[in-house]
Amino acid sequence: MQLGPYPIDPPVALAPMAGVTDKPFRQLCKRLGAGLAVSEMTTADPRLWNTTKSLRRMDHAGEPDPVSVQIAGHDPAMLAEAARFNVANGAQVIDINMGCPAKKVCNVWSGSALLQDEPLVARICAAVVQAVDVPVTLKIRTGWDREHRNALNIARIAEDSGIAALAVHGRTRADKYEGVAEYDTIAAVKASVAIPVLANGDIDTPQKARFVLEYTQADAVMIGRPAQGRPWIFREIAHYLATGGLLPDPGVREVRDILLGHLQDLYVFHGETMGVRIARKHLGWYVKSIEKCGHGALGHGRQLAVAQGSASKLSSRPENAAFRAIVNAAETAHEQLRLTREYFDALEAGAESEFAAAA
Repeated sequence: MQLGPYPIDPPVALAPMAGVTDKPFRQLCKRLGAGLAVSEMTTADPRLWNTTKSLRRMDHAGEPDPVSVQIAGHDPAMLAEAARFNVANGAQVIDINMGCPAKKVCNVWSGSALLQDEPLVARICAAVVQAVDVPVTLKIRTGWDREHRNALNIARIAEDSGIAALAVHGRTRADKYEGVAEYDTIAAVKASVAIPVLANGDIDTPQKARFVLEYTQADAVMIGRPAQGRPWIFREIAHYLATGGLLPDPGVREVRDILLGHLQDLYVFHGETMGVRIARKHLGWYVKSIEKCGHGALGHGRQLAVAQGSASKLSSRPENAAFRAIVNAAETAHEQLRLTREYFDALEAGAESEFAAAA
């Protein structure tokens, strides 16, 4: 997939998620195989650009190309100015948010609420495209609700306005994150426009990624919630798309090292107090990923097939429940790191003993 001057290779993107896709997480996902990582949404309201939150969201120092920044708002002139401001601060791609289903966003006529006003969509897209000399992308849902699916109209408006690529989450705003994603609409959108289309929604395995790409004929897939606690999903999908083979799950030590590195990056980027707080949700997601996938993988050259024999035991370990119970109590980076190391030491020790017993 080509996005302006930037090849998106592999064709696997990290979806923008408020409170999740900060710079540490974007950089981690790029290191682990994402071809594109979109920032969490930044407000188009210039009165808020100097807040601590906005300044952090606009920090792209050291971030690998292409730097994609999502902007949110409803006023075309304000969004155009926000696009110019972010490009001046390092953005190489501007993404317009018309997909967020959050009530507080939709109540101010932003996010997916904009899908209800097609003429306004046209004015916003045209204003932003004309304001900057970088590719402008658009993130949408299939419509406001199931009775008002208008993704095809929005897609044609976007293309006519000069939008460089379109990401479509296969749900309406009313669906939020419930039910299953509808890929028929994404396929229809792809068939109706010539610009690249990214398919988003429920893509949680390499096999699902290939199925969605083939079914919809989309140019790339976009991964959101399935990457939480499992940032290595990008390399798994990239490898499968390139070779048809499945990578083994990462071992305990690799997951530990990925997580510890992620925690330390959060502390540096957000400061210790805020970094510790933000880390709590990521820690919870990593543990859920371990439980779901049996990452107890014995690591260090052991075959996944052996590890899978004890996956159910690993996923029900008492360490998991204990870790979840105490990690939220950690108030310092030192304590949070210590608890995390102890958890993985216990997980690995248990996996080794189960391997020995099985042998």
